[in-house]
Amino acid sequence: MILIGENIHVISKSVQSALMTRDEHFIKDLINLQGKMDYIDLNVGPAKGGMAGVLPWLAGLADGKKLSFDTTNSEEMKAGLAACANPSETFLNSTGKDEPRLSNMIELALQYGANLIALTLSKETGIPKSSDGRLEIAFEIYEKCLEKGMDSEKLFFDPLILPVSVDQSQAMEAVNTIKMIKESFDPPVKTVIGLSNISNGSPKELRPLINRVFAVLAAGAGLDAAIVDACDVELIRIVRMLDKKSPENPADELYLNLASTVEDFGDINDINYDKDDAGQVEIIKTAEILTGKKIYSHSFTQI
Repeated sequence: MILIGENIHVISKSVQSALMTRDEHFIKDLINLQGKMDYIDLNVGPAKGGMAGVLPWLAGLADGKKLSFDTTNSEEMKAGLAACANPSETFLNSTGKDEPRLSNMIELALQYGANLIALTLSKETGIPKSSDGRLEIAFEIYEKCLEKGMDSEKLFFDPLILPVSVDQSQAMEAVNTIKMIKESFDPPVKTVIGLSNISNGSPKELRPLINRVFAVLAAGAGLDAAIVDACDVELIRIVRMLDKKSPENPADELYLNLASTVEDFGDINDINYDKDDAGQVEIIKTAEILTGKKIYSHSFTQI
């Protein structure tokens, strides 16, 4: 699985300030912090006013690292790509179904040979509640991309993760969408998620656990890439362990079983685990919440 670091994000006040003032030391520290990531996401929002020109500046600081350009400003994204050492290995984050954004982003991806992240939404529908609705939008975007000559392997669909604390049913709708996308396209496409969205609104101490277990379920569905918190060292270890299928402890065996259960359309209630191991119990309780077996509450691990 490709891991994309999320830690340079304009929503953070300290990051926003550093971008506005072009604080090279602060930003380089954040880049170095994400050294174990395959890519680094540069989320600069609309990049207007004092933020204009920030993507080329960031690309210059990245020192050859693979980048994901994350902005709603097409001209800013183009400037970032022009300043990038390896534009054909970048991600363009992102487009939905709506024009003219979709065509503009496809053309930009084609010009630089970049990967394109496409969100399964439109202004008309918003985020569809069902996996079928999201798949329908994905097909429309796919047809447009292939029509314009884009390589399907460069197209990454984001099924859009909603917080489990807000709408619990949407966790498995997203997992099912990943699975459907991986099975429905010929030539095939890829998938990506913003992992931290699943735990937004949950207690701070529970967020890493929710993120890790959801990442495992999504991996079982065939997920190709995830935008993640580079500071979660255990999450990174688990993902790399899943890639290699090399468990280091009983909890890893459980994670592998969870991923396999999703892959094989199984039932997590059939998974054997050590009920005397508090860590394994928490993993199963979290999986039950994410798959809708139990009702979510902020205290679900204590029930």
